[in-house]
Amino acid sequence: MHRRILLAGAALILVAALPGRAAGRDIPAEAKRGTLTPGWFPDITLDGKPRRLAPAARIFNQDNLIEVPAALRGRDLSVCYTENADGDIDRIWLLTPEEARQRRR
Repeated sequence: MHRRILLAGAALILVAALPGRAAGRDIPAEAKRGTLTPGWFPDITLDGKPRRLAPAARIFNQDNLIEVPAALRGRDLSVCYTENADGDIDRIWLLTPEEARQRRR
């Protein structure tokens, strides 16, 4: 009985020690790469051009958690993004430094 408790405790410690970063993010192959400068919602600048976020846009940070645009305002960020049928930006992934160094296929 004590052995099972020790093994369960050791397994919990190992899981807790894993990094919080999501392994293998699901960034679609059709996503484009760019530099994002958030403004006042829904306005953004993408690669120096004014663009708009879709009403239900989602911004995923490096840990795959949702970020609000106001928390990112004033910074230039390396991102991957997708557009909806209206040409608005609907999904954005903030890239880690490692992801930003990789070439898109």
